[in-house]
Amino acid sequence: MQLKDKVALITGAGSGIGKAAALLLAKEGAKIAALGHTEDELKQTVEQIQQSDGEAIVVTADISQPDQMQQAVAQTIERWGRLDIVFANAGINGVWAPLEELEPDEWDKTININLKGTFLTVKYAVPHLKKQGGSVIVTSSVNGTRIFSNTGATAYSCTKAAQVAFTKMVALELAPHKIRVNVICPGAIETNIDENTEQRNLDKVRFETEYEDEGMPLTGGEPGTSEEVAQLVLFLASDASKHITGTEMWIDGGESLLRG
Repeated sequence: MQLKDKVALITGAGSGIGKAAALLLAKEGAKIAALGHTEDELKQTVEQIQQSDGEAIVVTADISQPDQMQQAVAQTIERWGRLDIVFANAGINGVWAPLEELEPDEWDKTININLKGTFLTVKYAVPHLKKQGGSVIVTSSVNGTRIFSNTGATAYSCTKAAQVAFTKMVALELAPHKIRVNVICPGAIETNIDENTEQRNLDKVRFETEYEDEGMPLTGGEPGTSEEVAQLVLFLASDASKHITGTEMWIDGGESLLRG
């Protein structure tokens, strides 16, 4: 097993990419701290891991709250005494709307969860990662990094672009401590993130693009799966990527090359 005796903290582990990554990393031997704000979903993830003879715990926290994230990391350390892998995956689409209709509190909520949440997740993990080195993986998006044609997604795209900058800055800072930091940029993936998306009056600002309905060239238009993204997370968490840091990786079936 590639991750035997490693400990991984995964945010957004109750569903979608986070859950798929939790299940796969556990299968490869990692002990999983499954973090999120919906306890019932987290319990299902943990139970699936335990049913396959893996080790996992539920960690309930709001990633935008410093005290809760500090406690979440402490809970993980209390259970296993170390931390090797951090997958800062949790996030929301938030409100997509014309700029003049986007309310300041809607902007703040997206920034706080997606960007501040990434910062807090990594910040409180770093002292423990420094003890033996490790891997940090951040979930960004094609939006804000290669695709800018989803007009109205301004707050979301800004957080996704900022996560890439955050990754590169932190990768260099933490390199002397043998901590690798990389960022994945998924395209359209079958998850439930649309459930926390509110779209308002986008017809006012949305441009029709020539390739809008083409989707993913590699898959004939079909979206990717959470399990496919989890395979990339496993690669970045394992020693197979031990010489890779500060790098963004797009996993979108070529969508962003077509639609940028």
